[in-house]
Amino acid sequence: MKDFGRVITAMVTPFHEDGSVNYEGAAELARHLVANGSDGLVVAGSTGEAATMTAEEKLKLFEVVLEAVGDRASVIAGTGSNDTMASVKFTQAAEKVGVHGALVVGPYYNKPTQEGFYQHFKTIAEATSLPIMLYNVPGRTASNIAPETVARLAEIPNIVAIKEASGNIEQATEIIRVTPADFKVYSGDDAMTLPLLAVGGEGIVSVAGHVVGNQIQAMIQAFLAGDIKKAQEINLSILPVFKAMFIVTNPIPVKTSVGLLGLPAGPLRLPLTAADDAVVAKLKAVLATIQ
Repeated sequence: MKDFGRVITAMVTPFHEDGSVNYEGAAELARHLVANGSDGLVVAGSTGEAATMTAEEKLKLFEVVLEAVGDRASVIAGTGSNDTMASVKFTQAAEKVGVHGALVVGPYYNKPTQEGFYQHFKTIAEATSLPIMLYNVPGRTASNIAPETVARLAEIPNIVAIKEASGNIEQATEIIRVTPADFKVYSGDDAMTLPLLAVGGEGIVSVAGHVVGNQIQAMIQAFLAGDIKKAQEINLSILPVFKAMFIVTNPIPVKTSVGLLGLPAGPLRLPLTAADDAVVAKLKAVLATIQ
């Protein structure tokens, strides 16, 4: 299994002005991110506007990003949905493309029981040889994957990690406690990265990695080297960026910021809309502080 790494950036999907996918821009952005702190990329996740992309667009995007950076970084495909069998088929299709892993979100809207979560992820995992990263994001799915369910899922050989975005450090700690030592727990919230490392977490699936990837990587490496003070200082210096990335619905702020930095981004797809002047002004002010 390819090591996913410590800093995994959930990449935005660049679009042309007509709304079509900018594949050349995606390759350029992927290369930039890997050159600036990212060990891996999640492609076609929430931040990549997967909800408004077709399966064909996503598969081509996986191919493009793999070709651009797959020899230097992990490429993790967002393949989950609230339809178990559709998720199975799409994960198998992504595997054929050659991605290094799959990020599989907890079913949204359905609000399954804990047994439903277990059977959903088990069915997908057993249909592929890809390493699976679970994705728990109750704020978007309206249901929470309990630590005891994660522990059961961690017994399945190719379920190897979780992106834990509940915002609950106690829950994340409990997941670390009840899962094997080689099961990786990633923060799904940039501001929770350092606290999660302190309780045994692996790293971050990041939004802010688009703009402060090097700083996040430096923070994690300082922590791992035992220089806690340096890690704390870096964390405090980039906290305003973490907060700015969520002043309105993700990925509006980060995609706007990517464009402001002169990187490929383009418009958002409806129902997401462009940042208004006030948001743009706030983002420009925060970006001006980055060193």
